[in-house]
Amino acid sequence: MSKFLTYEERLHISSGLKENLSFGQIGKSIGKDRTTIAKEIKKHSYDKKSGSPGWCYNACKHRAFCKKADICGKDCHRRATAYCKLCPTCNDKCQDFAEEICRVRFKPPYVCNGCSQFYKCTLKKVVYDAADAHMACSEKLSEARSGILTDERELQRINKLITPLIKNGQSVHQVYIHYVNELMCCEKTIYNYIDASLFDVRNIDLPTKVKRRLHYKKPEFKVDKGCRIGRTYEDFKAFMEKYPDMPVVQLDTVIGEKGGKVLLTIHFVETSLMLAFIREANTSQSVIDIIEGLYTILGDKKFKRLFPVILTDNGSEFSNPKVIEFGRAVTRRTNLFYCDPSCPYQKGAIEVNHEMIRRILPKGTTFDNLTQNDIFCMMNHINSYKRKKLNNRTPYEAFSFYHEESILQQLCCTPVPAEDIILKPKLLKK
Repeated sequence: MSKFLTYEERLHISSGLKENLSFGQIGKSIGKDRTTIAKEIKKHSYDKKSGSPGWCYNACKHRAFCKKADICGKDCHRRATAYCKLCPTCNDKCQDFAEEICRVRFKPPYVCNGCSQFYKCTLKKVVYDAADAHMACSEKLSEARSGILTDERELQRINKLITPLIKNGQSVHQVYIHYVNELMCCEKTIYNYIDASLFDVRNIDLPTKVKRRLHYKKPEFKVDKGCRIGRTYEDFKAFMEKYPDMPVVQLDTVIGEKGGKVLLTIHFVETSLMLAFIREANTSQSVIDIIEGLYTILGDKKFKRLFPVILTDNGSEFSNPKVIEFGRAVTRRTNLFYCDPSCPYQKGAIEVNHEMIRRILPKGTTFDNLTQNDIFCMMNHINSYKRKKLNNRTPYEAFSFYHEESILQQLCCTPVPAEDIILKPKLLKK
């Protein structure tokens, strides 16, 4: 028998709460212990700010006798309302607001489902809903069963062990059999890590696998979320509130033909200057190599000034944040944060600039025949294109205004005259 509650059992819990049954009575009706019911309710109940018929949510202690009006002044959107206590924004804007908390919800059953005053009360309620609880539980189970059960340090250790051997022509099976005690994972896991581009070796390095034809589409392999702890978009916003003057750099990947070379794009939001670097594969090591190269070229002082904050997405190529933040040094050189999943608008500046790259390299175009010099040429044309948001200046001019001209030379950026700018595929055709 499954140890997880079913949707029908949660419906029994919800109806039992409405009837004011005890945890023991509810548990007996579905064959569960009373502590299971208590934990389920505490875990999946949520706060609900709802009023009553004719009254909006209002949790102020003074709401019954309050006669305040026109708190918002000219900015009020409900000027026809006689008193501010009838407005849903009253509690947020009134300086005399003092929250009244119903103490009944701090005792069993900890929710307001069975309260006789539920549809009359305008205070904050705690509600248990069977559908919402089942959905939240299902999502949590799905997340727990996906991803990788390891950390970035362990991935580096395995990568260092198997990569040289596979590149010498050995199979994954041969490496696994010989180093089974050191790897401490199954052979299938090694293949999954290679499929997810978490190692320096790729499927192309596995001769037997290259010959096989995939008869189905492999599901997306998710990266361990442990590297996101302390680096979420909420953490990014909190960091920028603390240091609002720090410039932000956004990173992303531009895919060419599937399985071929890819681009790493680096966008300086303040000046709209973008750099791009060609990579053989979309691996985390290729990103690290480029960041290390920039750190070597610019030096510690310039790098920290140009890259104080990095914002990127949740791709597996950015799954080793510690190496990007610290490199080989002990001291921190940058701060890396991740956008929320499926929220590209959170780094909208770089996404918009990708449209200019797509003018020259349309979607589906292979990058395999391109060199880094071709990419430098393309980006010089893009960075010499005037932007309205920069007061009709080019990103090259804006960057040189804020920083030294010599830095642009170190980054292989050169201006292109306006009459010579080409933003068409013919720019890179040989």
